[in-house]
Amino acid sequence: MKKLTTLFVAIIAVALVAFKPVAPSTFKVDAGKSKIEWTGKKVTGQHTGTIKLASGEVIVNGKVPTGGKFTIDMTSMDNTDLQGGGKDKLMGHLKSDDFFGTEKFPTSTFTATKIAPAGANKVNVTGNLTIKGKTAAITFPATYTLAGNTLTVVASDVKVDRTVYDIRYGSKSFFESIGDKAIDNDFLLNITLVANK
Repeated sequence: MKKLTTLFVAIIAVALVAFKPVAPSTFKVDAGKSKIEWTGKKVTGQHTGTIKLASGEVIVNGKVPTGGKFTIDMTSMDNTDLQGGGKDKLMGHLKSDDFFGTEKFPTSTFTATKIAPAGANKVNVTGNLTIKGKTAAITFPATYTLAGNTLTVVASDVKVDRTVYDIRYGSKSFFESIGDKAIDNDFLLNITLVANK
């Protein structure tokens, strides 16, 4: 009986150790290695470019991302498909009040409100995106890899409706007679986050 009691206590002790909650870890975003690529489409074609992250962090519980918040440097917005005067004209317009108003709103933010597992190394991310002082919820799928103390999260073709943030320039939703000068309401983001523990 004594041996059984000792065995039972040992089993309980092992079980408690095995199921001991793991404290969440914070991974700081490496802004130099992370990147955001954007695509904006219009009737006559599309433009592409980049935006840099200013800072951010991802909360990891065990090996799964469970939270995060990020600050995006809107003044770093750049174009990658044009050169010279055409590029300067486009970037001047995108940074103006017609679009992102980067002088008044130099940063945008994203705060995850829910990250749900969606298969092996996959999650569905929901959070609040703030652009030009206006906040709206978005949801998108992402994949992640954890190698040692480095976490990489990738999200492709994240769709953002600019009109939700009161960016209406060239939108057919608000200017019906705009014809071939119309610009899509949605722009796409390809996001690669690299964060270290």
